[in-house]
Amino acid sequence: MLCIYKTTENGLETLDTIANGAWVNVVDPTPGEIEKLINWGMEMDYINYSLDQDEMPRMERDEDYTFILLRIPIHQPESDIPYITVPLGIMILGNKIITVCRYDSDIFKSLANGKYKQLKTGKRYRLTLYIFLETAARYLNLLREINRATEAVEDRLQKSTQNRELLELLKYQKSLTYFATALRSNEVMMERVQKTQLFNYYEEDQDLLEDVLTENQQAIQMTSINTEILSSMMDAFASIISNNLNVVMKALAALTIILNVPTIVASFYGMNVALPGEGHPFAFLTVIGLSLGLTALATIIFYKRNWF
Repeated sequence: MLCIYKTTENGLETLDTIANGAWVNVVDPTPGEIEKLINWGMEMDYINYSLDQDEMPRMERDEDYTFILLRIPIHQPESDIPYITVPLGIMILGNKIITVCRYDSDIFKSLANGKYKQLKTGKRYRLTLYIFLETAARYLNLLREINRATEAVEDRLQKSTQNRELLELLKYQKSLTYFATALRSNEVMMERVQKTQLFNYYEEDQDLLEDVLTENQQAIQMTSINTEILSSMMDAFASIISNNLNVVMKALAALTIILNVPTIVASFYGMNVALPGEGHPFAFLTVIGLSLGLTALATIIFYKRNWF
């Protein structure tokens, strides 16, 4: 999917053809769209970098272009790992800016829907900073979602004797690991960008870059805290699940003993030998009463010991 945006007097509009000061956003490009990007001056290597799942953030600069690669968060509810990170390539080429990513993201939707009133596609470096800022904001939003999800799992874990909830927490722990790696790599890349003074032409850009670094650092700290909490939580709840299972086994053992008491009494009086009181007219009722009495006694003892 290839979309071309440009800021006009009426706001951010969608164009059918490339124009000066335009923003070209490409998501999972087709061969025809890739050919268009090459015709517009973007090298194939940089397109491949942007679509490679394992590429890490970096910046490359030449006289004719500036290429920036950062990792953005993606939410995939149907996946084994619900939250992952993917590369996003930003190519500042001549009087236009091109973004290439294999996955669609709410980051693009927020920018295209006019979330930032000061966004102008003609100001390519400022648009790049807004992409950085929205990426950090998206990390923070997804981290809050992970917090809510883990709290819901925590409520279920308190009564669980199975591993299903622990495996679910493990998925979120993997997501946090992906987030932590990507955020630190993004921070290194942004600090390098800051050192190159690429965004020092306008004071507003410098302030915006500081805001981006602050937001990214906040996301890093939040990820670190959540990772430590989740790791401790998994260890604690592994012990809780084991303890819950022990409680169930203890109750079953007590119930087995109680049910065996009448069986033992009946076994004695079922032998083919002479037994005390076998000729008494109330012998059967006596055996039943003895069984019930011993069962009640065992039940009271186990109840006082909290075995139920």
